[in-house]
Amino acid sequence: MEKLSKSLLGVDQEFPERVLQFGTGNFLRAFCDWQIHEMNKKGLFNGRVVVVQSTENGAVNLINDQEGLYTLYLQGMRNNQPVNEREVIQSISRGINIIDKYEEYINAARNPDLRFIISNTTEAGITYSEDDQLEDRPQKSFPGKLTAFLYERYKHFKGDISKGFIILPCELIEDNGIKLKSIIEKYAKNWRLGEGFIEWITEANTFCNTLVDRIVPGFPKDSIEEKTAELGYIDQLIVVGEQYHLFVIEGPEFLKEEFPAHKIGLNVLVVKDLRTYRLRKVRILNGAHTLMTPVAYLANLNTVSEAVTADIVKDYIQAVIDHEMIPSMNLPKEELTQYANDVMDRFKNPFIHHYLSSISLNSVSKFKTRLLPTLLDYEKKYEKLPDGIVFSLSSLIYFYRGQRGGEKIKLVENQEILSLFHKLWATCDGSEEEIRKLVNCILSKKSLWGIDLTKIQNMTNTVTKHVININQLGIVEALQQLSIVKGEVNDNIY
Repeated sequence: MEKLSKSLLGVDQEFPERVLQFGTGNFLRAFCDWQIHEMNKKGLFNGRVVVVQSTENGAVNLINDQEGLYTLYLQGMRNNQPVNEREVIQSISRGINIIDKYEEYINAARNPDLRFIISNTTEAGITYSEDDQLEDRPQKSFPGKLTAFLYERYKHFKGDISKGFIILPCELIEDNGIKLKSIIEKYAKNWRLGEGFIEWITEANTFCNTLVDRIVPGFPKDSIEEKTAELGYIDQLIVVGEQYHLFVIEGPEFLKEEFPAHKIGLNVLVVKDLRTYRLRKVRILNGAHTLMTPVAYLANLNTVSEAVTADIVKDYIQAVIDHEMIPSMNLPKEELTQYANDVMDRFKNPFIHHYLSSISLNSVSKFKTRLLPTLLDYEKKYEKLPDGIVFSLSSLIYFYRGQRGGEKIKLVENQEILSLFHKLWATCDGSEEEIRKLVNCILSKKSLWGIDLTKIQNMTNTVTKHVININQLGIVEALQQLSIVKGEVNDNIY
C-alpha cells in the first residue's frame, strides 16, 4: 500500500508560505491548518504554513515525509445527526526542526510573503528564560526563539513597518497575546537590540489574544488499521477531531479581511473583548478535562467518554461543574448551565476516543491555569474550599507518584517538576506524617502554583486527608466519601 503523497493525490497547486507555525501537534493541524485549507479551497487565503518543531520530539520528519499532507477526520453530531467526514489537508508546505535546521528557520524571516505567526506550545510555553541569548542556536523558550526571528525580520527589511506579522498565540492562558509581546519586549531590552526594534515590535506587529475550542483526540491508534483500509493509503499523521469548533480573536476589524474564515461559515469571531468567552470555556470545558484526568485515570479509565459515563466519576464531574465551577463565576447561571450541558454532550461524542494520558501533558501548569482560579474564586466567595476541585488536586499529586496499580504512568512534564515529585514520593513511606510533609512541600511551591497554597485555610489538611484516603482506600472509595458526590451540598450558596 502506498503512503500518502502529492503524486498519489495528484496535487500540484502551490501557494506562497504565509504562515509560520510553532507546533507540529494534532491540535493546530486539526484547527488552524484546517481553517487555512478550507479558505484556500475557496480562494480566500491563498497561503501555506511552515511548521516549526522546537522540541526533541515532534512530527516534523513525518510531515516532510508526507509532503505536508495528512488526513483529518471530523466526527460528531450536526443537527442531531451523526457525522463522520474526512479530508486530506493540504495547507502545510514543510516542517523545520529548529534544533537541526536553525538557519533554515531564520531564513524564513526573510520571506516577504510571510504574514501570520501561530503557536500552540501548551500553557508552559509562554515563559521567559534568563538563560536565553540571541546567539543561541536555538534559544530555550518559545518567546526567545520568536524574538530572534522577529529581529532577523526587522534587520533584513530595514525596519519596514509593512513587514510585520499578525501573531495568534493559541496557548490557553489569559491574555496570551499580551503576555507573549511583553516577554519579547523584555528579551529585546535585555539583549540590547535597540529602541528601533522595540518600536517596530509594537508598530509593525499585531499581537492578538485568542481563544481556541475544538476537542482533538489526535491519532486514532485504536482504529488505525480500519482507517488505513478505508483510505487505501498509509498516513502516519491522521488526526481525529470533533465537528464543533470556535476560534475567538481579540483584535482589530481588519483581521476579518486578512483571515476571512467567517466568509465561508467557519466559527471564527473577531471581537473587542474575549474575556467572557475565555472564562466560560477555560473554566468549564478545559477545567473539566483537567479535573477528571488524574481521578478517572487512577480509577482505571482511559478516555474522556469513559470518564463521563462511568457512574461514580461521571457523578463527580457533573457535581463539580454544577456546584463549584458555575457558582464561582459571575455570569448568568442559565447561560453557564446550557454551555456545561453542551460540553458534557461533546465529551460523550461516540466517535471520539480522547485519551486521558494525552490530556495529562503538563498537568501542573494546566491545573494552575484551568482550575486554580476557580478554586480561589470559590473560596473567596463562599469562605470554604471547593472540595471536589481540591480532591482533583490531591489526585494530581498522587498521579505524579507515577504508578497506577502495577503499571508505570508515563508522565510528560517539565523536568524540574518531575524531579521534585519523584524525589518526594521516593522518600515517602506512606505514613500519614510523611504524606503530610510531602503535601505541604508541594503546596508551598510558588514555582508550581504562583502562590503558596498552604496559606489558604484548611488547604493542607484537606489535601493531606484526600491523599491519605487515595493511598489507603483507592481512588474510587475515596471518591465515594466526598460530600459533593454523596449529594451533601449546601444549596444556600446559590
